[in-house]
Amino acid sequence: MQKFSTFTSIATPLERANIDTDSIIPKQFLKSIKRSGFGVNLFDEWRYLDHGEVGTDNSKRPLNMDFVLNQEKYQGAKILLARENFGCGSSREHAPWALEDYGFKAIIAPSFADIFYNNCFKNGILPIVQDNNAMDELFASTDEITINLDAQSIYVNNKTYLFEIDTERKRRLINGLDDIDLTLQYADDIKTFEKDYFNKYNWL
Repeated sequence: MQKFSTFTSIATPLERANIDTDSIIPKQFLKSIKRSGFGVNLFDEWRYLDHGEVGTDNSKRPLNMDFVLNQEKYQGAKILLARENFGCGSSREHAPWALEDYGFKAIIAPSFADIFYNNCFKNGILPIVQDNNAMDELFASTDEITINLDAQSIYVNNKTYLFEIDTERKRRLINGLDDIDLTLQYADDIKTFEKDYFNKYNWL
């Protein structure tokens, strides 16, 4: 997992509440457990005017130019703004995979579904909670936003918004540690334990 550092980006304003995981990545694309390759189908049913399936050449599909992800000024955005209860619905981990694969590094919303919120941290995405007043101001801004995880701050329009985050989750993101990376930190200890264990119980 990549280390999460301070970055500046434009933000894509997705002015909707209760966006569920099936909207983020529709069910027909859940045929792989690889974490990559889902970004082209992120928000597929809103992003394209036709029905998509696995294997479809997305470059030939008609785009819905009214959908915010297809608008030129938001190309390359690393921050997604949304409304309440983002990531509700099923517990599929493919949803944060698709967002990360598309290029989003942070999502700012008033609230998140619990499982989706937890899955974001496991996949290198920072979910930030801000109240509705702050969200209204962020949605109204067209300037770039700077997110500083170490300072737990959002900076835009000469104004700073602070956010809360669990200390251990912050440490994992800053150091780029997923669950496997955490285990591998103890690789030498595990090998030593295995060697001692099998020497002691050599009939096993």
